Amino acid sequence: MHFTLYSRSYCHLCDDMLAALNALQTPEKPFTVEVIDVDADAALVARFDELVPVLFADPAEPELCHYFLDEARVRAVLSE
Repeated sequence: MHFTLYSRSYCHLCDDMLAALNALQTPEKPFTVEVIDVDADAALVARFDELVPVLFADPAEPELCHYFLDEARVRAVLSE
């Protein structure tokens, strides 16, 4: 399982979401998280600016959550 977290460096909500996501990881349900800094790309700023943090299990699918971790949705994805 792989998650993509759109974030920015000075964002406490981003740090909180990453910590909450990592807390859900277990040896039975390992995953990786790619953290992408939206401020490094003008197109990402245009798409996500005020929504960060934004979490995806698959960037081609709708977001799982933004601002705060939706633990139920993440657990559902991990159970698939």
